[in-house]
Amino acid sequence: MPETNGLLRAARERTPSRRAPGEHMSRTELADAVCTWLWETTAMKYELDGHYIAKLERGAVRWPGAAYRSGLRYILNVANDNELGFVPPGTAGGDAELTTSSTYGMEDDVIEAGDESIALLALAEESNVGDLTVEQLHADIQRITQNYLKVPTRPLFLRSRSIRDRAFKLLAGRQPPSQTRDLYAAAGWALTLLGWISVDLGRPDVAESHTRTAWACAEAADADELRAWVRATQHTAAFWQDDYARAADYAQDGLQYAAGTSAVFLSSAAAMDLARLGDSDEARRLLKLAMSTPIRPEQSQLGGPFLCTVERAEGLWSDTHLNLGEPLQTLEHADRGVALFEAAPHAQRNYGSERMVRLQQVRARLELNELDGAIDALDAVLGTPPEYRVHPLIHRMSEVAALVRTGPFGKEPKARAMHERIRAFTQRPTTVR
Repeated sequence: MPETNGLLRAARERTPSRRAPGEHMSRTELADAVCTWLWETTAMKYELDGHYIAKLERGAVRWPGAAYRSGLRYILNVANDNELGFVPPGTAGGDAELTTSSTYGMEDDVIEAGDESIALLALAEESNVGDLTVEQLHADIQRITQNYLKVPTRPLFLRSRSIRDRAFKLLAGRQPPSQTRDLYAAAGWALTLLGWISVDLGRPDVAESHTRTAWACAEAADADELRAWVRATQHTAAFWQDDYARAADYAQDGLQYAAGTSAVFLSSAAAMDLARLGDSDEARRLLKLAMSTPIRPEQSQLGGPFLCTVERAEGLWSDTHLNLGEPLQTLEHADRGVALFEAAPHAQRNYGSERMVRLQQVRARLELNELDGAIDALDAVLGTPPEYRVHPLIHRMSEVAALVRTGPFGKEPKARAMHERIRAFTQRPTTVR
């Protein structure tokens, strides 16, 4: 049978082989690399092989599972599924692959067994907790943050919960004070992750339950950076409940603990909140503070939601200008942010934040009556796989839909088509996978 997915094959043949210089990666090598990366990022075993890669290249399977798609995107260094020729179910030729892992139906057992093995490190050390155990907890947290919204959410959610539980179990024993603080910090970061993920899954009220305990852990650990990001997560939970006054209070309180990129995030977030509340003078003061704060991401130990790069900050600044009634400045910051995202290495690119900044481009162009430009900016977001359509993205999409419907071009055929595409997008939000 002739191969029908030339894009995937071309991407594979652009990737150097590990066996001989100048040779492209074989199907088996590609499968092994994907499985290795998935194991390192999710602690789940997958059994992708060269035969399955052949099926993908033939087009026999047009929409593999979320884990395989994320792994292939990473190994082949592409930004989205379209670049690999994958067609989602419900479109012409689309055929969903319902299960691609030999662990289907027992994911919880696999993760639990791995966590139990890690927990046994404590028994191999002289006290109930040693340096290797604490190191493993923090390494797990870092891996989750760096891979959030790049791999399926469910394994990362479960690992965060497991880290929380393991840290508290160890705290019930006896250890030196320095290790007690480290364990509280690990538990606090895990709880903050659970809070952030809960917001993205549409439950900011549940997020607040996690962050209250996270704050207590940050206090017990006496960890200012953790305090700052707990406040950032509390801000985010309040913001997506449209409680901008409480969000601003959290962000401003967090500034007293913040340094580096957390300071940029919190001052930017507070400016955004106050602009929405109509306090333009204070919003501009905090915006100026945020833009004058040096951003040095290399100083941050974590990534993902707990790292505010320049491009992520540009998105917050664009939102502030939009609510100050300044669409030209909104577009300037959003365009600069998107350009920086596109220039970032694939492994370090925060696609979740990038999608939100692209929607700032859309909103600014709609405010400026540039319908064609808004449609072009929206196209990059409409290709987001369903498993990454988090609640804030759906919420922001709904705001765009309202602008399209009520704007001066609401009756134009292009605007109606744009509105229908947004409706189709928002009807397929993410689920925990």
